Amino acid sequence: MSEHTILAERMKSIQPFHVMDILARARQLASQGQSIIHMEVGEPDFTTPTPIIEAGMQALRDGHTKYTPACGIPELRERIADWYWQRFQVKVAPERVIVTPGASGALQLALGVLVNPKDEILLTDPGYPCNRHFVRLFEGKPISLPVTAKQNYQPSLEQIQQAWSAQTRAVLLASPANPTGTLLSLQLTQQLYAYIAQQQRTFIVDEIYQGLTYGQEPHTALSIADDIWIVNSFSKYFGMTGWRLGWLIAPEYALDSLNRLAQNLFLSPPTVAQYAALAAFEQPTLEITEERRLEFAKRRDFLLPALQNLGFDIQSIPQGAFYIYADAAHFSEDSHRLSLNLLETAGVAFTPGIDFGDYLAKTHVRFAYTTNLPELEQAVERLAKYLPR
Repeated sequence: MSEHTILAERMKSIQPFHVMDILARARQLASQGQSIIHMEVGEPDFTTPTPIIEAGMQALRDGHTKYTPACGIPELRERIADWYWQRFQVKVAPERVIVTPGASGALQLALGVLVNPKDEILLTDPGYPCNRHFVRLFEGKPISLPVTAKQNYQPSLEQIQQAWSAQTRAVLLASPANPTGTLLSLQLTQQLYAYIAQQQRTFIVDEIYQGLTYGQEPHTALSIADDIWIVNSFSKYFGMTGWRLGWLIAPEYALDSLNRLAQNLFLSPPTVAQYAALAAFEQPTLEITEERRLEFAKRRDFLLPALQNLGFDIQSIPQGAFYIYADAAHFSEDSHRLSLNLLETAGVAFTPGIDFGDYLAKTHVRFAYTTNLPELEQAVERLAKYLPR
């Protein structure tokens, strides 16, 4: 019996991360003694800030090892709500904060309560691949909007209007975005929200890189409207990737449905991670995260012109996250092969554009500046030596 007669039809649409091929080969080469510089993985190289680690250890000592309420412990929901007021002057009721197993859990909850079979969700191409796969998981239809560097890799109001149909259920965008590091301006957010609200549909904004911005203050789409759905995470700005903790902010009308779905999907978020995250918003932790943000800014300010000098075409300057999305057409029309070749010859690992969609994907690559400056400098030297001419 073939897999096609056993597995669900949706699995034909769930594509693998090609970067995992890169990572697996990088680890194999490293085990053989080759020096590898990792610029492929979207994970900060810093460990979790010490105050958070200590809070997690104390939680274990205090016996916080049992299930919690499905939507998270009240203390953390209140702390997150307070954060929106303190940082953004936006009032959020704590009961609207749903703590989740990572931002992926937040996206699953949001799409699970919103998407009916064949509903269309508008997303950008390039964009984070799991978003379109989650839509497919719930039998929806992801509709890709090709975006370019000239438009800062964010969709225009006209694109949204042209792609709109009777089946459109929601628009899902990211700010800062992966793989491009670009932001939705407040003006564009307002325009898009006004149109989506007029259609009586839903606007979801992925803000998991919020806090990691350069040259401008971070903001939240909630400052535009109270009923925008927000996905966020402790992984990136707070450096808690392995703790698997995120949150969703949703309108009141969806809270009962979200609670019921969370009970069935996850039972509860990770308990120790929740108690550890209580320390994320304290001043000692915020001083550490700010130092790290400044370090990321230094890395971006080095790597961006260095890659341009090598011949990569980068017309949209990343304003957040820790990625640079570069046009590599000068070197190759096959970004996956280019990535594999430079891993083998130069020992530099980065991500092919085909992981992030279809539009111009074969000529683009993503560099993550999630390693230290000396290694970034060495990576540029190696690329200069081995890039095809």
